Amino acid sequence: MHFQEFQNTFAARIRDPRANPRPDGVPARRMRVYEELLHNNIDSFLSACFPITRQCLGARGWPRAVKAFFAASRMHSPLFRDIPEAFLDWMRTAAPARFPSKPWLPEFMHYEWLELVVMVHADVADPEAIDPHGNLLTARPALNPATRLGCYNYPVERIGPRRRPRADGRLHCFLVFRDADDATRFIQVNPMTARLFEVLETEPLTGAEALDRLADEVGHSDPTLLQASGLALLEGLRAEGVILGTRKAVL
Repeated sequence: MHFQEFQNTFAARIRDPRANPRPDGVPARRMRVYEELLHNNIDSFLSACFPITRQCLGARGWPRAVKAFFAASRMHSPLFRDIPEAFLDWMRTAAPARFPSKPWLPEFMHYEWLELVVMVHADVADPEAIDPHGNLLTARPALNPATRLGCYNYPVERIGPRRRPRADGRLHCFLVFRDADDATRFIQVNPMTARLFEVLETEPLTGAEALDRLADEVGHSDPTLLQASGLALLEGLRAEGVILGTRKAVL
């Protein structure tokens, strides 16, 4: 067998042993070692990222989902840490048919996955470029780069193997970040705070300008009042470690 043909046959067998034959000349016992090794490696990476999801799907649902993902997915990244994201993307499409009684599953998996994203995030803030005591209204707030926002229709923080809350018509938002002690933390925020974080993350605005943007979006009748409450909100995020201070002016 030509090497490339052998390689393709070998990989197809590892991905889905039931649907694909062994390459010619490879003993069943030896082939089984590779099949189990690769599958167990994938399962271990996914189990580490989605421990509660695994419990929720149970001893039958979880391994079936992992095997189906392994057989169907075509991951392009060489990094092991990207496997959970590929699984999450696959489950967004596959979960409604495979787990129709768990409509909250993709959102909950995203909530679990954010912890890994923050944990492995490599960027760190340059302390020389940040004034930790700067005025958050008149200057640009400097966000902790190891922060991610997740907003969900389900109260994901209450989901577990024996807890399956329903959607309650509210948006449940969380900031997930790595604090000064390198610990990953989750804090729940209201939709207004979540939107303020989005604006600061995507646009080069001062705190006051970002609050004015929010006032325009919601049609706030008293922007001055929003500025006062917004400052307290910004200071609260600084105290938590989501905001590190303000960006120093570039000379």
